[in-house]
Amino acid sequence: MSLVPDADGLTDDHLMLISTVAEFAQSELLPLDRAWDQYSGAVYDVLPQLGDMGLLTLCVPEVFGGLACPYRVYAAIIHELAKWSPSTSVTVAVHSMVGRIIQKYANDALQDMCLRGWAGVKHFGAFALSEAGAGSDAAAVRTMAVEEDDGYRISGEKMWITNGMHARWFLTLARLQGVPDSESLCAFLIDGDDPGLQRTQIHGKLGIRGSETAVIHLDQVFVPKDRLLGQHGQGLNVCLSSLNEGRIGIAAQACGIAEACLEEMTSYASHREQFGQPIGKFQAVADMVADSAVELEASKNLIWRAASTVDRGHSDRGACSMAKLYASESANRIAYRAVQVHGGSGFVQECRVEQLFRDARVTPIYEGTSEIQRMVIAAELAKKAG
Repeated sequence: MSLVPDADGLTDDHLMLISTVAEFAQSELLPLDRAWDQYSGAVYDVLPQLGDMGLLTLCVPEVFGGLACPYRVYAAIIHELAKWSPSTSVTVAVHSMVGRIIQKYANDALQDMCLRGWAGVKHFGAFALSEAGAGSDAAAVRTMAVEEDDGYRISGEKMWITNGMHARWFLTLARLQGVPDSESLCAFLIDGDDPGLQRTQIHGKLGIRGSETAVIHLDQVFVPKDRLLGQHGQGLNVCLSSLNEGRIGIAAQACGIAEACLEEMTSYASHREQFGQPIGKFQAVADMVADSAVELEASKNLIWRAASTVDRGHSDRGACSMAKLYASESANRIAYRAVQVHGGSGFVQECRVEQLFRDARVTPIYEGTSEIQRMVIAAELAKKAG
């Protein structure tokens, strides 16, 4: 089932794009995703194909050759990708988020250089925010920037960087030295091909193994002045504004995983027999299926509501956090039930729900933990009440 509500008013072209992506993901990406999880390889291997389909330029303006999709369409496509390949969905989501930031904050020349090639492998994007001691507390970054006459020298280490092994462009938060603290946090666009940047792949992840995750080492990497995004002191706002919309993408990813789990458990419950009847006829199993269906539908509505605020020109911070919180936590509940319905069969790799259970687990963690989402929601409610 699509994320799109009935009679929502999207164009026929948008609906056809969503349907095409769903068919492509099921036929082409599902077998690859299963192989990435159990053996080797990564989404990077199919980036040219994704680029040819326009999936790397979903939110890029038409003037740069992009599809300029409404954010609701973007969320629906991330949902369809996640249903069949959670690793592909987060790869596309992070790349898209970096592109939106470049569109908002980069100068015209930098936009033209990056976004015109955003569908190509040579312009793959990554978001370098987290550090070993700065995860939920992004303002605690220790990566340093030192200003020179014609640019900046940046040194530090970034952790858990999605797309990090092959990205060309790294949106990076660093602390500028020698200025007041209020002016210190800055967002830079670092060229991964420049000297001083090294990558170390993170192995042994619980799930989404087809998504690259890396440690990025920065040693006196030079960044020209025109690759400062925003002004001195605005770096945290630049990054957090992107996370606000990025959380919708992760919510859509979680929703896609949950939908796959529900379909798997419903099918299994209809065919697996015990005590002379399909197990779906037993009340305990029927309850798990029904509860999962309700939670999935609620997730879709929260995501659609949040994405609609972006399309209206003002993303609602509280709505985005609500969508991310509920969709990610309900996806884990639904994945748990899917394994439970499958019993022992759901505990082995041959059964897809085993992988989906593991893939779902990261969604309440990255791009803001559930605990952070609750803080954001409470703060937004207090602001409205105040």
